[in-house]
Amino acid sequence: MSDANGRFGNSADLFDCRLGPSGRAGVLLPDGPQIDPLKITLDQPDDFDGWRDAARELVMAGVPPMSVVWQVRGEDGELFGSEGAVPPPSGEPMFSVPKPFLDMAKAAICHSEPQRFALLYALLWKLKANRRVLDDRADPLVDRLEKLAKEVRRDAHKMHAFVRFREVEEGEGTRFVAFFEPDHHIVRREAGFFVRRFATMRWSILSPELSIHWDPDGETLSEGPGASRADAPDGDPLEETWRTYYSSIFNPARLKVKAMLKEMPRKYWHNMPETSLVAPLIAGARARELEMIERAHANLPKADVPVPGGNVEAAWAALREEAMGCTRCDLHRCATQTVFGEGPLNPRIFFVGEQPGDQEDLAGRPFVGPAGQLFDAALEKAGIDRSTTYVTNAVKHFKFVLRGKKRIHSKPDTAEIDACRWWQEQERALIRPPLTVALGATAARSLTGKTVTISKVRDAPLTLADGSECWVTVHPSFLLRIPEEQRRREERARFVEDLMRIRDRAAELA
Repeated sequence: MSDANGRFGNSADLFDCRLGPSGRAGVLLPDGPQIDPLKITLDQPDDFDGWRDAARELVMAGVPPMSVVWQVRGEDGELFGSEGAVPPPSGEPMFSVPKPFLDMAKAAICHSEPQRFALLYALLWKLKANRRVLDDRADPLVDRLEKLAKEVRRDAHKMHAFVRFREVEEGEGTRFVAFFEPDHHIVRREAGFFVRRFATMRWSILSPELSIHWDPDGETLSEGPGASRADAPDGDPLEETWRTYYSSIFNPARLKVKAMLKEMPRKYWHNMPETSLVAPLIAGARARELEMIERAHANLPKADVPVPGGNVEAAWAALREEAMGCTRCDLHRCATQTVFGEGPLNPRIFFVGEQPGDQEDLAGRPFVGPAGQLFDAALEKAGIDRSTTYVTNAVKHFKFVLRGKKRIHSKPDTAEIDACRWWQEQERALIRPPLTVALGATAARSLTGKTVTISKVRDAPLTLADGSECWVTVHPSFLLRIPEEQRRREERARFVEDLMRIRDRAAELA
């Protein structure tokens, strides 16, 4: 591998200047005759390591770009060039490349442009003479490769957004299968994203070029041959829930068809159950928008104005029903039940806690145990009516360890938080709260996607991905665990102060 500076030299973990014997081919050397170009064959269309190793040796041997032909094994052969080994090093000194070049190369090499390998080697050759060439954005070669890298990243974004898994029963249990047809060679590159996001699921992603399969039991990621759309399942029972959810969050007032098609091209629609609703929703968008405006002008109380998309209650009920059967992580195996959020669907404040406790697990409701009682008392002191707020948890199942007959709370780990994050995101997407409160570090991580130190962010709001505000404070259970009486009183008073500040801010946003 290369280091942070991408050094080219005789180091086993950098750019090792040795190539396996495959015969000598003609090249255009600085002081030599012009003969046949050297053909370099890579194993895969996205073979960055292979390209890097070959490019390292070529540049150290003084082989210019015009004397190299690049191809991928198994693809159509070139008309010119001979397979061969790179000539011995020409005594060129070791040099380094900037990290942005490596980042660009790792992305651009996954593009479907046939000349990507040659373009990257040409830029590497220029970097040998001028290490600051990347700073010249007007350079045609730099500009072209930046565009290739950008298109690959955009394709990766589409894959993250539009992969839809469908449930399939097989001998080993449930497997979730998706089909995706990318524009570029990104499936292998993006496998890590899906492993991290769906670490506890057994899944497969099929594509025309190759397929990837994740087994959480053995924590192994394997590859298989390419597949067609016909090899993927047509649907599963949860697709009706998707359609209900999508129709409920559809906002006719914000409809921009051209922008929608740019972000969600029709080529992906075949694999997405909700897209069957797009045409009728667009057709009725104008009438629904006028109805919303008319109702808003009628000066109805805010709670009576229909939420854009309508039927939010049905969508929330469908989402809750789906959550009752959640198996995204192993916590469901020992917990009594899923503990979903509760409260009005038009709240000013949306509270997110950590996970259900022992009593919540048995009752099926959030914040009803000792921490919930302290929470209710603090809300009352702060002048907040809990019945007007929505309360949920970052993790929906109780995690515990047994000590005798007692179930003792155990903190959820990162994989469990991430696995359950989807539910919290869907709750917020349906309810669209103007202000969200993270009760504790676990809730803050679920909402922001990163580790948060409460003491550093407690006094000012964070901005979430949807643009809304998120305030962070302690979890009520923290207050129960403080042994010193004086400190416990101080921390409880501060918690009430946090809630009063949140109450006032929610009133400003209303």
